[in-house]
Amino acid sequence: MIPPLYRRATVRVGASQAVSTLQWRPAPQTALSQKTSHAMRQASDSTLATRAADKLLGVLLIAVSAASFGAMAIFTHYAYASGANVVGLLMVRFVIAAIALMVVMRVRRIGMPPWSRVAGLAAMGGIGYAGQSFTFFTALNYAPASLVALLLYLYPMFVTVLAAIFLRERLTTTAIIALVLCSVGAGLTVGGAGLAGGSMLGIALGVASAAIYSVYITVGARVTRGLDPLACTTVICTAAAVVYTGMALAGAPAQLPGTVGGWAAALAIAGLSTVVAILTFFAGLQKLGAAQASMLSTLEPVVTVLLAALLLGESIAPMQMTGGALILAGVLWLTRADAKPTGHHAEDMA
Repeated sequence: MIPPLYRRATVRVGASQAVSTLQWRPAPQTALSQKTSHAMRQASDSTLATRAADKLLGVLLIAVSAASFGAMAIFTHYAYASGANVVGLLMVRFVIAAIALMVVMRVRRIGMPPWSRVAGLAAMGGIGYAGQSFTFFTALNYAPASLVALLLYLYPMFVTVLAAIFLRERLTTTAIIALVLCSVGAGLTVGGAGLAGGSMLGIALGVASAAIYSVYITVGARVTRGLDPLACTTVICTAAAVVYTGMALAGAPAQLPGTVGGWAAALAIAGLSTVVAILTFFAGLQKLGAAQASMLSTLEPVVTVLLAALLLGESIAPMQMTGGALILAGVLWLTRADAKPTGHHAEDMA
C-alpha cells in the first residue's frame, strides 16, 4: 500500500506510452493532525512557561534567604542595645531554631540521620558552627556590621585553599584569579577599617569567623555526604543549642534582651535569619541548582551594608567599598566558572 503522503502521478513518455511513477507531495493535514500539532505546541509553551516560573521563584527564594541572612547583623545590633550579650543571644537563636526545624522535619516526615553519623554532625554544630557564630557575633561588638559582613565573605577563598590541600581538589586558573581578587579585596577592606571605626580585634574576629566557617564547610563536605540537608541542619543547630545552653548553666554570663524590641530582634534572628533563611535556600536550591544559588547568595553582604547604612547610620569608606567589591567579584568569578559552589551549601547550611 502506498503511504498517504504519496500520490500516484501519470507521466507521458512519447506519444502513447504512459508510465506510472511516485512523486512526493505533502498530503493535506487532517483535522486530527492539526489538533495534535496544536496540542504539542501548547504543551511545549506550557513547559517553557513552567520552567521560567520555577526559575523566577527560585531566584526570589534565594534572594529572600540572602536578605534574611544579611539582616542578622542588624537585628544583633538592636538585641545588644537592649542588654543581650553573645552567649544569651546565641542560646535563644539556636534553641528556637532547633525546635522549629524539628517541627518542620516532623511535618515533612524526614527521618533523623543514622546514629553513626550523628556524632560527626554534632561536632560540626557544637564546635564548628558554635565557634563561627561566637566569633561573628562578638565581632559585631567591635566593628561595624558592614565590615564584619564583608570579612565573613572571605570564606570561599579559604574553602578553595583548604579543598586543594586536604581534599586534593585541583587549583584551577579560575580559582587562582578568584583568590587574587579576594586577597586584594581583603587587604583594602582591612586597610580602610580604621576609616570606618573598626578595631583590630573586630577585624581579627571577623577573619576568624570566615576561617572557622571554611573549615566547617570543608569538613561538612565529607560528614554530610548522602544525608538529607534539612536533617543535617537540625542536628547541627541542636548541638549548638546544647553548647550555649550548657555554657549558660555552667555559669557563663548569658544576658537576655531586656526590652520588647530586643526580644523582637532576637526572635527575628532565630526565626527569620536562621529558620526562614535555611528553608528558603533549600527551596531555591532545588529550582536553580547549586552554582546559581551560590552566586545569588552573594547578595547577603550587600544587604547587610545597605541596611547598616539605612538603619544604623554606618558609613563605609571608599577603600573598603572597593575591597568589598573585589571580594564579591572573586566569589562570583569562582562560583560562575566552577560547578561546585563556594557559597552556602545544601549540606552545610545552618
